[in-house]
Amino acid sequence: MAEGKLDHLLKKESVIHPPKEFVEKANVKDYESEYSRFREDPEKFWASVAEELFWYEKWEKVLEWNYPYAKWFVGGKTNITVNALDRHVKNGKRNKVAFFWEDELGNEKVVTYGELFRLVNKLANALKAAGIKKGDRVVIYMPLVVEQVAAMLACARIGAIHSVVYAGFSVPALRHRIEDAEAKLVITADVTIRRGRAIPLKRIVDEAIMDLPFVEQIVVLRRLEPKVDLIGEKEVDFYEFIDGHLDYCEPEVMDAEDPLFILYTSGSTGKPKGVLHTTGGYMVGTYYSMKTVFDLKEDDVYWCTADPGWITGHSYIVYGPLVAGATQVIAEGAPNYPDFGRWWGIVEKYGVNIFYTAPTAIRMFMRAGEKWPNKYDLSSLRLLGSVGEPINPEAWLWYYRVIGKERCPIVDTWWQTETGAVMITTIDGLSMKPGRAGKPVPGVIAEVVDREGNPVEDDKGGFLVIKYPWPSMMRTIYKNPERYEQYWNTIPNCYTAGDVAVRDKDGYIMILGRADDVINVSGHRIGTMEVESALVSHPAVAEAAVIGKPDPVKGETIKAFVILKEGYSASEKLVDDLKYHVRMELGALAVPSEIEFVDKLPKTRSGKIMRRVLKAKELGMDPGDLSTLED
Repeated sequence: MAEGKLDHLLKKESVIHPPKEFVEKANVKDYESEYSRFREDPEKFWASVAEELFWYEKWEKVLEWNYPYAKWFVGGKTNITVNALDRHVKNGKRNKVAFFWEDELGNEKVVTYGELFRLVNKLANALKAAGIKKGDRVVIYMPLVVEQVAAMLACARIGAIHSVVYAGFSVPALRHRIEDAEAKLVITADVTIRRGRAIPLKRIVDEAIMDLPFVEQIVVLRRLEPKVDLIGEKEVDFYEFIDGHLDYCEPEVMDAEDPLFILYTSGSTGKPKGVLHTTGGYMVGTYYSMKTVFDLKEDDVYWCTADPGWITGHSYIVYGPLVAGATQVIAEGAPNYPDFGRWWGIVEKYGVNIFYTAPTAIRMFMRAGEKWPNKYDLSSLRLLGSVGEPINPEAWLWYYRVIGKERCPIVDTWWQTETGAVMITTIDGLSMKPGRAGKPVPGVIAEVVDREGNPVEDDKGGFLVIKYPWPSMMRTIYKNPERYEQYWNTIPNCYTAGDVAVRDKDGYIMILGRADDVINVSGHRIGTMEVESALVSHPAVAEAAVIGKPDPVKGETIKAFVILKEGYSASEKLVDDLKYHVRMELGALAVPSEIEFVDKLPKTRSGKIMRRVLKAKELGMDPGDLSTLED
């Protein structure tokens, strides 16, 4: 999309009001009064949410804030799976559908809360029998299947800390995460199915765990016939692993601050960060946002198109919706396979009411044309959501008009792995401004500030910060508390999100992008350093730098600048070799779209590569201050 058109749309500042009948039935009918209720007494506000859930022991204190470390619901005892499963099964929802699952071939599975409860409990007992106990780490590397969700919940049931790795990551990326977590057990599958192809997962795991003595067992969901071979005593079939175990496992009584999971996210420093979330606060935060941001009702069918390998899948497929008792759709495979009608056929088939996806997908469907969604009955939809990156106004308006038929509000959600839950959007009764995420969710104090932490003027760019702790906030970076503290020390007395933003006179916030060098490809954040390290590990490469370039479909694509070692010369074959090398090292998401061979890279006198200079030159922009550039 042309910049001029975007500017024009933003200047136009279109405001779209939600339908009156939607607001009348909304869980939160008046944003301002809900937000005021929070500001008047934040602890009382969050206590009232927490009281809707099950606790073995009530908390002694809602918040203990020792900057920059928070404890929420201090002394409270619970188990998130009791809230996600047991209480629904006991309250008459045993036969309510938890998941409608299907794959690209149209294979279907319907799983009720009662069935999910039994599967989780059997798996939890099997894990205990295998020696997994509270505090142990379990890595889950699986396709989007019900067993993946069950694996996460089974860990939470017994107090084990799960670390889910997206099934698109390759051997080195998976190995790093297993090593850092020191996982005792890995749960995987033989394959994931995408675009009609079986992509091997077990083989990747076999390579990733080589010479890792702390990995004691590999549990393999075998989906294809003939069944993949299991090697040695370490490997066991998923259903054989749980066979014979009781279908009830007494839940571990968890302190509110006991760790729930570690999820690795790319950072600008290169090494992926193990973001650690705890039990009580995360449960309360995701539950509240599920009910308010997504306006979830008892009879809704909800579909989040993310994968549990990312935080969106953790918060808005597994924990938030299940604690809230939702019926969900999950679909393995590509959105446009076998054709561009796949997703819209699923919406029609299951009568989806709430649909949550990424701008990348929306832009892809835009390019395919309106004929595809127009083939299907989308009248069941009543709320649309967007996640992963800022959604440009053109895509927003297309989504609103073509998918929502101009009657479904859109919640354009801004949040992060680190925040655990949605922080900024237009909930329920709020008017919408295409291109602007919206206002802070009740429970969140967000501001746009300068480097000293002073609020900037309306419509002036600044840094997006959070000024007060919130329950679903991460507690630390695993094995790296100093990195956690950086989030709170970059700008005084604030959590610095790392994004630049503007706020208008009405308090609506627009996210402009990352303040650091993280590249957002199709809603997936990729660290520049990881890609550069992968390139430099090729024998032909002496040095590399990568930048993100705007892309109408993916949001950003990766461009690499490469200095070759002596004895090597530029060629198309070498470009292909380097792309293949990155794919093998990091996975398909991290493969550069362009590779340019250069003689030198712009650096500071201390030797740091100045990526912004490369980016400015590439995009024809002013590179800014060059005083630190080496001669």
